Amino acid sequence: MAFTPDLPKAARRHLQAADFLNSGPRRDVAGYLYGIAAECAIKQLTIPVPMGPQHDKSAILYAHFPELRTLLRDALSGRNTQTLARFVFNDAFLNNWGIGMRYANPAQILSEWVDSWAKQAKDVVNAMGT
Repeated sequence: MAFTPDLPKAARRHLQAADFLNSGPRRDVAGYLYGIAAECAIKQLTIPVPMGPQHDKSAILYAHFPELRTLLRDALSGRNTQTLARFVFNDAFLNNWGIGMRYANPAQILSEWVDSWAKQAKDVVNAMGT
């Protein structure tokens, strides 16, 4: 079955689940979900941004950090990208987060990373607006 993407709802759903798990013993899983929430929000912010024909927007929408950051840095230009660029050009944004961490030993997911991802995810989800 093919699912219809709803990036804003997905971002908020994953953020809510991450906040719930972050208050308990599964901070490692919360950290993963904060990154997924942030990715969904970044991708939502990408949708209205015009990109040249040399940039495959569908590839960008299915990429993950840190590759997503690289693709967007190469594709973004102009004043209409300021909100998105604030996150994408910030080297600290989702630093140490990667989709492969879903397979990691929980002890490898540092508490300070989760704290950082939580704040960053909330900031970018809020940047989506309504």
